[in-house]
Amino acid sequence: MITINHLCKAYPNVTPLKDVNAEINQGEIISIIGPSGTGKSTLLRCINRLEIPTGGEIIVDGINILDKKTNIYKIRQKMGMVFQSFNLFSHLMIIENIMLGPVNLLGHTKQDAYDYAVHLLRMVGLAEKACVFPHELSGGQKQRAAIARTLAMKPEIILFDEPTSALDPTMVGEVLGVIRTLAKEGLTMMIVTHEMKFAKDVSDRIFYMDEGFVYEEGTPDQIFDYPQKEKTRAFIKQLKTFHYTITSKDFDKYNLDSEIDKFGRQQFLSQKKISVIQLLFEELGVQKILQHFSANPFYLEFQIGYSEIDNLCELSFTYDGEKYNPFEIEDPNDLSLSIINHYTKSRDEKFDNGINKLSIVI
Repeated sequence: MITINHLCKAYPNVTPLKDVNAEINQGEIISIIGPSGTGKSTLLRCINRLEIPTGGEIIVDGINILDKKTNIYKIRQKMGMVFQSFNLFSHLMIIENIMLGPVNLLGHTKQDAYDYAVHLLRMVGLAEKACVFPHELSGGQKQRAAIARTLAMKPEIILFDEPTSALDPTMVGEVLGVIRTLAKEGLTMMIVTHEMKFAKDVSDRIFYMDEGFVYEEGTPDQIFDYPQKEKTRAFIKQLKTFHYTITSKDFDKYNLDSEIDKFGRQQFLSQKKISVIQLLFEELGVQKILQHFSANPFYLEFQIGYSEIDNLCELSFTYDGEKYNPFEIEDPNDLSLSIINHYTKSRDEKFDNGINKLSIVI
């Protein structure tokens, strides 16, 4: 239904979209997630041509909407957009807001538009608010009214631009509930959201955006439980990271211990967990990896990733040289491995193009 090829959008001082490629099928629900400033809202605005892309193409039902010959107003009749700021007309009652498009753009009679508007207000739980003005509604009610107004045009596609970001947390649930209901109706939807649980529950696919393109995409299970790329993983798990590079076996171990302690305190880790991280670096990083290689200078990248969500730490050791995995040597009398295994919940070992990477989760 929607094909995006090499889409880019540049402003004088920033380029939020560098090379976006995506295919959205009819009836799919796509949630778009990622850090602020990575072009998520800009992508939706380009699809609705509220922003004119710098390059690339957007094809909707076989029509390139960036072609100057395309009647964008006709395309927009099948593509509704719900903004974070509601955009209701303050001088019109809620029912009048909803009737406006069908009467003026679709040529419906006022009676038909009224009847359908009442139906939509019932669907979003606002039937009793039909004759009030926008300022009389709460934020959640305004957003539900905005959704009803979009539905009044009977769109095939709905674009939601952070529909809950302007709401009080107590009102988020009522809007997400309406979107969940729409998800069962077979509409094609693209939703920019920071509500991760909602995105996982309602979506067919997830787009994680970063660096100006769709950095990773997949099913909710793939993206939230088994992300393949480092930035996706860090975002999903809300990872806080620490990096330390060692280029000599005579590195300053006291400085590293001090930096680990500083990082741990910043993340409010217990002193016990900080001490365990320092101990595991000593046993795995020093006693195993550094002791195995005779070359000096030596390269070792040590990283700590701390997840605020599950309160787990991952320690990663990336080093060059021959393939070496200390866990392949099973020796029940090896004190270092006994200590490491005692604290390790899971581990992963890789060797690719002369680079070793060991990761343990504690």
